[in-house]
Amino acid sequence: MAYSGLADFIKMLEKGNELISIDQFVNPLLEITEITDRISKQNGKALLFRDTGTRFPLLINAYGSERRMLLALGRGNFDEAGAEIEYIFNRMSDNQGSLINKMLLLPDLIKMAGVMPSKSRKKGVCQEVINMNPDLSILPVLKCWPHDGGRFITLPMVHTVHPETGKSNVGMYRMQVLDNSTTAMHWQRHKTGANHFEAWKKLNRKMPVSVALGGDPVYAYSATAPLPENINEYILAGFLRKKKVRLVKCITNDLYVPSGADIILEGYVDPADELVWEGPFGDHTGFYSLADWYPKFHLTCITYSGKAVYPATIVGIPPQEDAWLARATERIFLAPVKMTLQPEIEDFHLPEPGVAHNLMIVKIRKSYPGQGMKVLSSLFGTGQMMFTKYLVAVSGDIDIRNYMELFIHVFNNTDFSKDLLFFRGPLDVLDHASDAFSFGGKLGVDATVKMTEESLGRKKNHPARYSDLFPGIKDFLENSTIYKYNLDLLRNDIPLLILSVDRTRDADIIQKVTTLQGSDRLSEFFRIILVVDHTVDTGDLFTVAWQVLGNSDPQRDHLFISDSSVLIDGTIKAFRKGGFPRKWPNIVCSDNETIASVDQKWNSLGLGQFIPSPSIKFRTLSRIGKDEISMLSD
Repeated sequence: MAYSGLADFIKMLEKGNELISIDQFVNPLLEITEITDRISKQNGKALLFRDTGTRFPLLINAYGSERRMLLALGRGNFDEAGAEIEYIFNRMSDNQGSLINKMLLLPDLIKMAGVMPSKSRKKGVCQEVINMNPDLSILPVLKCWPHDGGRFITLPMVHTVHPETGKSNVGMYRMQVLDNSTTAMHWQRHKTGANHFEAWKKLNRKMPVSVALGGDPVYAYSATAPLPENINEYILAGFLRKKKVRLVKCITNDLYVPSGADIILEGYVDPADELVWEGPFGDHTGFYSLADWYPKFHLTCITYSGKAVYPATIVGIPPQEDAWLARATERIFLAPVKMTLQPEIEDFHLPEPGVAHNLMIVKIRKSYPGQGMKVLSSLFGTGQMMFTKYLVAVSGDIDIRNYMELFIHVFNNTDFSKDLLFFRGPLDVLDHASDAFSFGGKLGVDATVKMTEESLGRKKNHPARYSDLFPGIKDFLENSTIYKYNLDLLRNDIPLLILSVDRTRDADIIQKVTTLQGSDRLSEFFRIILVVDHTVDTGDLFTVAWQVLGNSDPQRDHLFISDSSVLIDGTIKAFRKGGFPRKWPNIVCSDNETIASVDQKWNSLGLGQFIPSPSIKFRTLSRIGKDEISMLSD
């Protein structure tokens, strides 16, 4: 289904009882974020803030449930689009030789041609109002979190073109408002937008840039999708909406943008400009991404439709709205991954605590020894999967979204002395735990069912039983060095132990834990020991997983207690002996003033039953800044 703009999508949300409309003024500075954080973490409805202090209403949390994500994509289920892609790939691969086969393929090719974007030099709906004296203050741009560097445009579809090849790109890069006519442009070093910028820089020419906001919600999804470089995002958008995207020429540059977008920001980036200081920003990792130098975007024109709605999203401690974008990607891109990269792949999953790039589970159809390691090695070098820190391969009859079942499968099919693949490689620039910026350790786990050839010299795994727990282990766990512990998984015959320690009191505590009396018996009961800070609730498995995945470098922070038992240090490394070579960011939370303000007006906004601020729970993880550990204050 195709939407003519956000107003059209909003009608669909209202019809489906998927929208809360708020008429009372809510401040875009911090308050909208605090309300949205409460609603989104409850899997609540989309929010339309009609009074933002500007002429534009603001839509947020539009993708924040399975049903709304499917409405945005115009699909009945996530597998539907993937099945169509797989069908077309199969038809193409089966087209061997004969004229009859080629003729049989024509209907599919014609169907595909019908969704290719078209270009027009006529004015579009997004150009009903043209402002040649543009001022960004007319937009309700959010300041999301207290320590953000300023206001950020959070759902921009940034259009660029390579100056020599003419290949276009649409990327999702946050934009910090610097003043009424300029923003920072946060295209990271691995992104296509940054590659285009370097090409313009070599030619010493200004780079045209146009930013689309809103329109059919499938546009924003397509801008975030892991497409190969130089594949037009509007081909995917047209395929998903089953209607081609009509693009119109911008007013002040030669780029083309969707006619049905709500708002267009036209401008340029000048390579001759000095870079600007961008950030910090409360990011999807749940931590502040630290400030850095980025190019400056100059605004030359703003156009918009008469019914324009400003789109926004927030990111922060998971889960948030972006988790549903990741779920859609899992299903839609399974077929292309299988058919172009690894045909043995049956499924893959990005668990929410892994914030898209810290953890990936891949299920394969295994037919020969070493296949698990082969898939791990390949995926670590493929597209955006190259940023993955922890990658686990499994095979057989296993539901990779049932985490208890997955735990048992991994422990039953992994010999830690043989099945772990450690190495170093590129990381997402938002990763804060590696010693070097955007480069650090990775871990692949081959938890596939082993074949005869792989079983030589393999240790047999004897499942741990809580009832057999060695009495001395309890004394060990109740040692004053250990703050808290969680044995609940062992009660379910999963040999995983969670410990919390206070590294601020003893920088060497991780090493000391492994030398305490009784620690030599740990490997008899626990295959994996996860260590987190004393501020983390060891009973909250989601938070433990998020903290360990975010705060660890897999290669640096693992410690073998025995051949069959490994400890992973998920504590804050700024407190380790010798400190940390980079700044260590704090977690993302609202401040007391914002929480109190939203508490006070909650009932008058028509938001339903009162929801306490999630920041109250997570604030215990925040640390007061100290110069010697270079942490943000929160």
